[in-house]
Amino acid sequence: MSNVKYAPEEPIAAIATALAPAALGIVRCSGKNCIELVSAVFSRPNALRAASGNTLVYGWIISGGAKIDEVMVSVYRAPKSFTGEDMIEISCHGGPGVVMAIHSLLLNSGFRQAERGEFTFRAFINGKADLTKAEAVQEIIDSRTGESRSRAAGRLAGNLFEEIDAIKKLIIDTLASIEVEIEYPEDEETIADSFDMQNLKQAERRLEALGSTWQGEKLYQDGARVVLCGRTNAGKSSLFNAILKEDRAIVSDIEGTTRDWLESWVDFDGVPVRLFDTAGLRKTDDVIEAHGVELTKNLSQDADVILYLADASAGLTQDDTAFLSECTEPVVFIWNKCDKTERKTPLPPITEINPKIHAVLEISAKNAFGFEKLYAAVKNVLTDGIPSERAQAGLGSARQKAAVEEALESVRHSICAAQDNYTLDAVVEDLENALDSLGEITGEVSADDVLGSIFSRFCVGK
Repeated sequence: MSNVKYAPEEPIAAIATALAPAALGIVRCSGKNCIELVSAVFSRPNALRAASGNTLVYGWIISGGAKIDEVMVSVYRAPKSFTGEDMIEISCHGGPGVVMAIHSLLLNSGFRQAERGEFTFRAFINGKADLTKAEAVQEIIDSRTGESRSRAAGRLAGNLFEEIDAIKKLIIDTLASIEVEIEYPEDEETIADSFDMQNLKQAERRLEALGSTWQGEKLYQDGARVVLCGRTNAGKSSLFNAILKEDRAIVSDIEGTTRDWLESWVDFDGVPVRLFDTAGLRKTDDVIEAHGVELTKNLSQDADVILYLADASAGLTQDDTAFLSECTEPVVFIWNKCDKTERKTPLPPITEINPKIHAVLEISAKNAFGFEKLYAAVKNVLTDGIPSERAQAGLGSARQKAAVEEALESVRHSICAAQDNYTLDAVVEDLENALDSLGEITGEVSADDVLGSIFSRFCVGK
């Protein structure tokens, strides 16, 4: 949303599906007189105007007597709609020309083009969703794995709101006790004795636990950078293709085939991973290949995990050892082409080269052997330090994390103030600050620029 100061009932319209050939396209409308305006370009206006909420009406979209497309119109009446306003969703054939023609007709019939996130913003201002649920909508749209989607769906279902609400209740109950003490003081030896501190200590513990969830939630939202490294012909491109289940990278026995890097998003046991295939590491007089080798080294320095491949049939080379010994990023070492070799002697120890080598695996990119262990090893490295048990409620953004930290600081200060025998007014001020911080998470306390920043990240039509 570029401007949240506007008439909230103004009728808006937007294309809600991708502009690409498809079986179905959807154009969404919301706002005052929304149903009446659509009925003016519908072949059965009376049926549409008389339709009750949560019903479908069949007909044609028409313009100047000419039929544009055969459609089904979904009718949603306020307040039982996504936005809390009267809403229409026109389901038409998914050709871009058809969808754009209907959308243009609506804009010429009294609707305004919706801004990014405006439908969800209206749901928020009309009390149909708090800010945590609104943000969760975009998280679901952006999710790259089932686990990412599941975590966002929990917030959309209200688990974060409920946890925030429970913490607020602990603080509010404490404030109520303090207010009673202020109005009807008793002869207490200290301020800490004048009210029960257990609620505040419980609020502190729950805020600490909630704040600790962001590290894991961020991983599942943003994903991780995993870079394939190794000498030429170690099988990096073959592994890249096998993980993607498509021939994205050129595979050849000719050394130096890969000269640039390729990337794609993949699912590593629920963790979204941005996987990079890179040029093989070797000394070369070829200027272009040498540049590719330099790019590989640069990418590896920004990696969250390096997957270093070596040919099990060729063994470890001096170049392999030199690269591994200098790595400062976490490494999962992979013996590839294990289907090719009949090993008579054990493979050399690898972990002794560098403590950053977290695991040593044997796989075959050609036969897709050992992939489950590979995914698990990478996930173990990425989730190191993150609680293994998933919290019921987790934070969905850095904004929420900052607000929780502010609330936690205020609660901690209030506990110290009470224990140090400050005035009750000082404790009250801290607790009110904590409530304000928590209110920022749910949207009870929100500056216009914050709302604008949040909803501007949404797609048009959502």
